[in-house]
Amino acid sequence: MMRFVIMSGRLWHRRPPHGGKWESALLAPVVLTLVITGLAFSTPREIAFSRLLPAAPALAAAMWPVIPTILLGTFCLLVMIGLSFVYTDLGTPYTAAAIVTVTLAAAYASHVRLQREDTLFHVRLVADAAQKVLLRPLPRRLQDVEIESLYLAAQEQARIGGDFYEAADTPYGVRLLIGDVRGKGLTAVGAASAVISSFREAAYDEPDLKGVIRRLEASISRHSEAFPAHDLPEHFATALIAEIPHGSGHLRLLNCGHPPPLLVHRGETRVLEPTAPSPPLNLAALIGDHYSVDTVPLAPGDQLLLYTDGVTETRDHSGEFFPLPDWMRGQDLAPPRELLDRLHRDLLDYSGGRLDDDIAALAVRCPGTRTQEGSGVGHHAR
Repeated sequence: MMRFVIMSGRLWHRRPPHGGKWESALLAPVVLTLVITGLAFSTPREIAFSRLLPAAPALAAAMWPVIPTILLGTFCLLVMIGLSFVYTDLGTPYTAAAIVTVTLAAAYASHVRLQREDTLFHVRLVADAAQKVLLRPLPRRLQDVEIESLYLAAQEQARIGGDFYEAADTPYGVRLLIGDVRGKGLTAVGAASAVISSFREAAYDEPDLKGVIRRLEASISRHSEAFPAHDLPEHFATALIAEIPHGSGHLRLLNCGHPPPLLVHRGETRVLEPTAPSPPLNLAALIGDHYSVDTVPLAPGDQLLLYTDGVTETRDHSGEFFPLPDWMRGQDLAPPRELLDRLHRDLLDYSGGRLDDDIAALAVRCPGTRTQEGSGVGHHAR
């Protein structure tokens, strides 16, 4: 991610992770000035390298503040005056006028650039605040359940998107939500916000997962009617709700068209496909509101990975999808944070550092769960 550096109350520049490379680039105007100066003094007058001096302040305007840009232009002007004592017929007045003109234009361009960067900086502050409201940091532990989250935006400048997640410690157990709104941009963000806000209330009110999902369905339907998307026929979202009842040895899942989660149960990685399909959010009116809740056994130390389709649809240079189940089978029982850090790193390596879609994931571990074999019914895994 790009980072901002503020010096003396002003935005100095955006600084990417490879700070050394960026700092080297900042020296480019100085290096260019020294090279032109050296060539101008050491080569015959006919070549007239001095005419390139206005290029130095022009380059500085792209990365330096106003005053350093003016100072560099002044230095170039002094160099030109010094050359005039060596070569009296160099045409100094014309080149000096060009240096002054370019320096003034570069200073103005630098001023405009800094104003725009300041504006962008404050916009990103607002976006960061919005993300903390929409995707607020999850507690690292709810009861005896460890939870960690991962969110990666496909665009480096993005802060929020259509992928969403949430977790809540309710009277019925720890409930987790992860989903993905169709589309991108502000319309997807608005729909995701409606779903998350509804979940934060319904998760505490509804004793059954079907009641929760119906509340989410109603919320996104109202949002879609109030804010119709011009670029899409309608909003809809895939969603997955997981419930880990307090002190039980099982997991309940309600999957509405979402990629199936992975469960590492007693060392075996299982893909938890739903036994019966449930409609994505905002499509129940079209294909029916028949929801299916699956129950899966859970043991101490089991790990659960919830994710959006951006993970499994990450491609390598040959177009092959990221093999998430096989990747999961190759991982040891690492803590949730370490597991997601590995996933982050391996996704970037697999895709060559370029993600084509937003990615969200939740890693869950239940160290204190008491196993009750036989309590899981209706589960389907492969």
